[in-house]
Amino acid sequence: MLKVENISKEYPSPRGTLRILSDISLTLSRGEAISIMGPSGSGKSTLLYILGALEPPTSGTVTLDGNDPFKLNARQLAAFRNKEIGFIFQDHCLLPQCSVIENVLTPTLVSSPNGSVTERARELLTQVGLQERLGHRPSQLSGGEKQRVALARALIMKPRLLLCDEPTGNLDRSSADAVADLLAALTADRRVALVVVTHSPTLASRFQRRYEVNDGRLSPVP
Repeated sequence: MLKVENISKEYPSPRGTLRILSDISLTLSRGEAISIMGPSGSGKSTLLYILGALEPPTSGTVTLDGNDPFKLNARQLAAFRNKEIGFIFQDHCLLPQCSVIENVLTPTLVSSPNGSVTERARELLTQVGLQERLGHRPSQLSGGEKQRVALARALIMKPRLLLCDEPTGNLDRSSADAVADLLAALTADRRVALVVVTHSPTLASRFQRRYEVNDGRLSPVP
């Protein structure tokens, strides 16, 4: 489903070309999950942004079910990301003025939420254990609850690919374990393909396929 072929990423700098990623290839199918670790500055977040079609590679290709998002115009690309890719970040990025269910429905606003999508939001929030928090504001939630709202929001459009950047980085151990359980459950029923970038060996170990980025190169972890 996700196919990455020989991607590299470079930036110009006063001292010459700065290479962040070098010749990375990867395949991932629906129901598969991988974790990616690496020291700060190794390029793992840059890789995630490329997989999420937020930033183009300098060379190489990224396709999702055969579609190359970087060949789309800006409007098509925005629609592609909205429908096909879900994002979860270390900072949950919830809108403080909106309720829990309104935050989950945010990605649907471009297509005008209807009764069925609102019911799906309720179902997702029930699945993550927040059925009693639908009308609460983010300020009324714990860190773990906020991240579960972010997970429900990432799934509302039924994406094929879910990308997580340090999803448990700001959580206590109990909340981190709960979020990790939810992520593992997503792939157990083969709903999405999942990529988790993390500094946490505990979270990384939850996934069968583990990788590490060092000096811009991606290597499997035995």
